[in-house]
Amino acid sequence: MGRPAIKVFSEVEYLALERKSSEKHFFYNGEIYAMAGASYEHNVIEDNLRLSIGNHLKGKSCRSFGCNLRMQVPGHSFYTYPDIMVICGDPVFRTDTFDTVTNPTILVEILSEGTADYDKGLKFDLYRYFQSLQEYVLVDSRKQHVLVYSRNDNGSWTMVEYKEAADRFRLHSIDLELSLADCYTGLNLPAA
Repeated sequence: MGRPAIKVFSEVEYLALERKSSEKHFFYNGEIYAMAGASYEHNVIEDNLRLSIGNHLKGKSCRSFGCNLRMQVPGHSFYTYPDIMVICGDPVFRTDTFDTVTNPTILVEILSEGTADYDKGLKFDLYRYFQSLQEYVLVDSRKQHVLVYSRNDNGSWTMVEYKEAADRFRLHSIDLELSLADCYTGLNLPAA
C-alpha cells in the first residue's frame, strides 16, 4: 500500500487560506504545515527579548515584530512567522496587501525540542537567502544557550555560542548588547 497523495497548494491558495485561518501555518514547496503552540518558557523568553529589543529601538529607524507578522523568502516558496523579527528602514511587502514582508534585518527563533533541528537546519538554509538579514539568533528554551549567527562582509556567516548567564552578546545591526540573563529573566533553566 502506497503513501497517500499529498495535496500541493500554490502560493496564492496558501495565502488565501492563511488570511482566513484563525491559526498560523507555514508554507514550503506547496505544502502547508500547522505551527505548534509554544511552552511557558518560550513565551517568557520571547517577552523578555521583545521588551529589551523594542525599548532599545524606540525612536530609531528599526522596529521589532512578534510572531504574528508573516514573511516570505524572496524567490522561494517559503512563508513563515519567526518568533521575533527586526526590520530596519521601511518594510518591503510581497504584495500590496501589507501582510507579508521580505526584508528582515534580524531573526530570532526560540528553540524547543521539536523545532531545534529545523530552526538550525532547513530554516536557516532558507533564511540565508534574505539579502537584508544580518543576524540570526537561536535561543534555547530548555537550557541557557544562545547561538548568534552574523553575516560577514563577504556574505559568509560566523556563529558564536553563549552558555553562561553572565555572557553578553551584541546585535551589531542595531547596536544592542544583551546578556543571557536578559533572555532568561524569570526562568530557572540549567546552564548549557
